[in-house]
Amino acid sequence: MTPLQKSILNAVKRRPMTLRELQNNLQVDNSRLRTTVSAMVATGELSMRNGTYVPGFATYENTNAPDTIPCTLVKLAARFGFASRDDGEGDIFIPGRALHGAMPNDKINVKLFDHPRVEGSSEGEVVEVTVPNNRFAGTVCLSEDGRMAVEPDGCRDVKFLLAKQGSEGVHLGDKVGFLITHRGNRHSDHRAAVVEKFGSSDYASECAKAILYGRNVRQEFPPEVLEEARAYDNAVVDPAEVAKRLDLRGIPIFTIDSAETKDIDDAISLQKLEDGYELGVHIADVSHYVRPGSALNEEAFERATSIYYADKVIPMLPTQLSNGICSLNEGEDRLAFSCLMRLDEKGEIHSYKFVKSVICSRVKGVYKEINALLEPEEGADLSELQTKYAAVLEQLPTMDELYRKRLVLRKARGGMEIESNEAKLVMDENGRCVDIVKRDRGTSECMIEEFMLLANQCAANAGRTNKVPFVYRVHEAPDAEKMEKLSATLLACGLNAKFKNPIPTQLELAALLDETRGQPIQIPVHTGILRSMQKARYAPQPLGHYGLVLADYAHFTSPIRRYPDLAIHRILSEMLQGVSNSQLQKDFNEFAQQASEKSSKQEVAAVRIERDVEDLYKAEYMHNHLGEVYTGTVAGITPRGVFVELDNTVEGFVPAAQLCKGEPQVIDGVSMLDPLTGKSWMLGSSMKIQVAAADVALGRIDFEYMVE
Repeated sequence: MTPLQKSILNAVKRRPMTLRELQNNLQVDNSRLRTTVSAMVATGELSMRNGTYVPGFATYENTNAPDTIPCTLVKLAARFGFASRDDGEGDIFIPGRALHGAMPNDKINVKLFDHPRVEGSSEGEVVEVTVPNNRFAGTVCLSEDGRMAVEPDGCRDVKFLLAKQGSEGVHLGDKVGFLITHRGNRHSDHRAAVVEKFGSSDYASECAKAILYGRNVRQEFPPEVLEEARAYDNAVVDPAEVAKRLDLRGIPIFTIDSAETKDIDDAISLQKLEDGYELGVHIADVSHYVRPGSALNEEAFERATSIYYADKVIPMLPTQLSNGICSLNEGEDRLAFSCLMRLDEKGEIHSYKFVKSVICSRVKGVYKEINALLEPEEGADLSELQTKYAAVLEQLPTMDELYRKRLVLRKARGGMEIESNEAKLVMDENGRCVDIVKRDRGTSECMIEEFMLLANQCAANAGRTNKVPFVYRVHEAPDAEKMEKLSATLLACGLNAKFKNPIPTQLELAALLDETRGQPIQIPVHTGILRSMQKARYAPQPLGHYGLVLADYAHFTSPIRRYPDLAIHRILSEMLQGVSNSQLQKDFNEFAQQASEKSSKQEVAAVRIERDVEDLYKAEYMHNHLGEVYTGTVAGITPRGVFVELDNTVEGFVPAAQLCKGEPQVIDGVSMLDPLTGKSWMLGSSMKIQVAAADVALGRIDFEYMVE
């Protein structure tokens, strides 16, 4: 803090002061004072209240008084908000009058009301903002009195007046990044200044940029990271390093990915043996290039994951590594970390070993092409594909054979196959969404997933049995209360969902998934089961994976785009070098804990960004189809209306007022009844709709019910 900033803060601590009073007290140049005060407001060191400056939220100590609860504000609307308790004990409802200007992602202290309006609920008041968040994205709009304002994304009907300085050239409907420069006791007292201009909110690409800005996504690599990455421009593997490794270049190894993939981090090989199979999963040895203490490593740790949205990627590593020396490109020698597994005739793992290797991929396989070779259509000319895959063609039937055996084993243990209805966005040359198609998974996609799962299982087993610090991928058993609600919902849908115990077995849930697969009820049932389970996360303890029904599971196979994979590569590398267990504990105990926590947090943020951005593009696409009629499936029911999903995965909302002449009755959360007409709509039933509206900025699509 500069001497002037300290003087300003000391002055307003004595009593609130106007800018003129500060100038008279401090005898400082007016322009310099204004600039300093504005900067202190932006960082939360000062606040503006009733025309005077007072100490800001950032200057207060977080006292955590016994009668207050440290929280983070996670949702804000015009008349209410929700705060998430830092101790993980759930959310607290905050009425509008009790928010006192708090904003999403503010760190706050909350005092609970003695008598909440809803018995048994948590309701409280913000008594202090300890760490303010002043950085937001939003849409330029007009205030009630016609002045230029901005509505923060995700804060419906909350508006701040825009300061004139910095908002030149901003138009109604523009997506912008802004800072809150003045905070008051109410949201209407806040003032904002535009710092980034993205473009019209009619375009998903501009709204996506705003989302990335508002969530503080690291998009550019710092100079020191780029400097380290430039050392790998057009790099080739070091012959001296190759000499230390197992040379697998003579084995027909190849990759299988989508056609557009540029960061290829996994390759496979398979040999049929007299008593089973030898499967090789060969992963880019990113840990050889991204070393502890380097700028590359520190940046990768902070990002923790690549973010994929629409036709773009925000990579965890610079392209010199992700698309270059660490990508297992066809015909190029690459350093790899190989998991070599022996499986018996039934497909069960018999033994495994991890080795540092050098490989050369024979061909860049493409899922669609491999599927065509494995399951050829009648009369199809495959000569061109057979030529392309000549070097590895003999392996394909054996891979398919092993995959089928593994599939039997997975089903026998109750491994769950939840249909997620992923969408593929088709973009034009201007970055506009011109089509949405359901992303279907063929045999090769499932086959590669199963082979990667095997390598991940072996990696976790190596960490657990050797009792070394590790980063596991864990999925804990579901909560009994959620399972009880799920059972009630499924029973109301007419399904046999009476579980023997409070927490169902994976076989019970897998049976329900299979029973509804391909049926109209599939969407709500599969989605309901998924939402009722715990979120998978990273942890330094081997807690197992409930959904996969595995005691051992970790992420080993994608170190280019996931930091946990890179972390365990580093640990396994030292194990291979013979480092003692005690030294591994010293080197990696704290690292494994930190990597698990950071990666779990960043994964949640990345998934939310990817989903929210996808909603923007879906709305952009449907905006070009206003008035068109479709038949969809009822995927969700609320007292306000129903959600209808189309075959292309687009979901829209139909208000209850369009469906019911009387007061709608929601029964067991699975159906809606109009008591006046007797009409009802149930999860999984079809509904004819017309596209009524599509708001790109909100990622929201509204349907109108078409009476059949």
